[in-house]
Amino acid sequence: MQVELAPFLAEHGQQVLSWLGSPAEARRWASLDAVPDDAGVFERWHAQPWVHPHVAVADGTVVGYGEVWTDEEEDEAELARLIVDPVLRGRGIGRRLAGLLSERAAALGFDEIWLRVAPDNDAAIGCYRSAGFVRAAAEQEHEFNAGQPQPYVWMRRAA
Repeated sequence: MQVELAPFLAEHGQQVLSWLGSPAEARRWASLDAVPDDAGVFERWHAQPWVHPHVAVADGTVVGYGEVWTDEEEDEAELARLIVDPVLRGRGIGRRLAGLLSERAAALGFDEIWLRVAPDNDAAIGCYRSAGFVRAAAEQEHEFNAGQPQPYVWMRRAA
């Protein structure tokens, strides 16, 4: 399956939200307390100039969503809020999405690329490993988790 990156459009919002099957998944995906019923959440998120939203498209169909967050001060980027249509999970789309978003971050001038994932999300951790990410050292992960709403597994793109 050929997967390409495209800009997120407001019309994609409701479809992406439909992929969240439970409050637990919403929490893992975006630290939300519930599944949003208003796609306006994307407009609020995307109002930040450092948030670069994208969708993954295969055969003309939106199959995934993710963001590149850029931090000029730290000279790094973070991949965030990655999600794949649940009907299509386990087919390599998440790995491809992580790779495409990493390429996008590099095209924006960032060599240091991070992501965070809930520690109980074994499928996502495996996906990101297969996309070339490695777990941060324990002391760095501890530092990054200070002030977070929950502890995360932090991973960076291997050089």
